[in-house]
Amino acid sequence: MSEQGREARIVSGHRRLRIAASIYLNSAPLIWSFRRGSLRERVELWTDAAPARCADMLARGLVDVALVPVIEYQRLPEALLIPGVCVGARARVRSVVIVTRGMALEEVENVALDLSSRTSAALVQIIFREFLGRRPHFVPAKPDLELMLREHDAALLIGDPAMTFAREGRRVYDLAEVWRAHTGLGFVFAMWMTRMGSEVEVADFARARAEGLARVEEIVAEYAEKLALPPAELREYLLENISFIPDGEMRAGLELYFQLAHKHGLIDALRPLAFVGG
Repeated sequence: MSEQGREARIVSGHRRLRIAASIYLNSAPLIWSFRRGSLRERVELWTDAAPARCADMLARGLVDVALVPVIEYQRLPEALLIPGVCVGARARVRSVVIVTRGMALEEVENVALDLSSRTSAALVQIIFREFLGRRPHFVPAKPDLELMLREHDAALLIGDPAMTFAREGRRVYDLAEVWRAHTGLGFVFAMWMTRMGSEVEVADFARARAEGLARVEEIVAEYAEKLALPPAELREYLLENISFIPDGEMRAGLELYFQLAHKHGLIDALRPLAFVGG
């Protein structure tokens, strides 16, 4: 069992649907049913802390479905989106941030990028190049804020680490807020994806989302201890900050994001959105 957090087994003589997802709080409602709920016996689930790693597993054919940073859709020519489910934000996301050593974004000369989510890393570059008209130096880095800011003006943090660091003496920019201020649109950070030819029951992922959201109190209790954050804050995050259903505005935001990523050379080609089942 080489992959981190493999949480289900294969029944003898029958291969279950292989699924990979991160274990960040923002994905917890989408995978609760696969971990502990009604769909547990139908899947073989890997939980991997890095969304980028889930994308690699899908690309290599190690899993059938993965919760993947959306930028990878444009980099995986055989990828299809599973409709109706996402990890996104309409206004404020809280768990994807740029942190500076007290300076404004317009003053930043270099940025340490946590590459755990390639969508967020690309979004940072779009924000600077398209919205601020600047080209700071971007450097890949491990998500250790103290080390990142020791040598750089700013740092990208995502997921649970972005919600738990000390904010004193620092300026924090919420990427979904910055995106909305410049575009008027919501933002999609991750979606379930599969590969062409895979047999996937699309309804299972909407069902899993609904079941997970019905179990928010259990999820909050688990992560309040893990992250040492107040339950009320985590409940607000899951029910108000994160959007698990992509509406028309968020889809428009996704399409604009892809267009800008292509404009700035962050993806080589621009594919139209293609979903399982058309």
